[in-house]
Amino acid sequence: MPTLCLGEALVDLVCERPVEDLAQADTFRPHFGGAVANVAITAASHGAGVRLAGGAGDDPWGRWLRDRLAAAGVGLDHFRLIPNRATPIALVTVRPDGEPRFQIYGDGITATLEAVADDLPQAVATAEALFFSSNTLAGRRERELTLAARDRALELGRPVLFDPNLRLHRWISASAAVAEANRCVPGALLVRCNRTEAKLMTGEPDPDRAAEALLAGGARIVVVTLGPDGALLRGKGRAHAPGRPARVVSTVGAGDAFTAVLLAHLARAGFDPAAAPAALPEAVRESARATERWGAVE
Repeated sequence: MPTLCLGEALVDLVCERPVEDLAQADTFRPHFGGAVANVAITAASHGAGVRLAGGAGDDPWGRWLRDRLAAAGVGLDHFRLIPNRATPIALVTVRPDGEPRFQIYGDGITATLEAVADDLPQAVATAEALFFSSNTLAGRRERELTLAARDRALELGRPVLFDPNLRLHRWISASAAVAEANRCVPGALLVRCNRTEAKLMTGEPDPDRAAEALLAGGARIVVVTLGPDGALLRGKGRAHAPGRPARVVSTVGAGDAFTAVLLAHLARAGFDPAAAPAALPEAVRESARATERWGAVE
């Protein structure tokens, strides 16, 4: 059975040169985007069976996204193109240090999850595992659907993998974002977060102690990515993978690439937690490679 990835696909229009402000951008190039869709496409390229539950508008951009997903081998049984709905687009600029800024147009997440709401219980039941991020927790309706899918997966004994991927500008407050992210920790096979997210969720500035706090909160495996310093794993064993040199142009999608490699390794091992430590060096390597390109997956 495949892993069900629940979440957004969108078009990233990227200014492929460093700028300090959106007003300085002159040209934009389209790239595949959406954190969960990025994970799905990369995990499929690493040999995992995955389906994406979500959708896009029934317009040229939506069909472009669907075709990219299909070409990568992502299952689309629960992916819908929605009539009279525009596919969401993100204008992406990157600062000289590689950090991105996003300006998203369109409210596609709620609509696309609503389009597959009736399918979700069966989609979870026929999946080997469930992966999602906080991007479908910010709004009330998509949060209801996401948490119902999570609860269903846990009831059925399916592994749940969670990437907080906190985008605080989408939330009414940082405390609301942290509360909902922490709500998804208990029972999770894997929680993958970066150093900043780990501190926000636990109050611990030290990544090791933050990982231990998330384990105490109910996760079985916690991985904290450390940017150029690599990543650490706590839970089923203890592991650290050092960073890899990279000519950084953009960090868009670096975390998604990392998560996708972990997901693929776990999926190929039947979600045996013992497979996670061995995946860490490849995940760090793939994440570093992602920083050397403008798009998340190309």
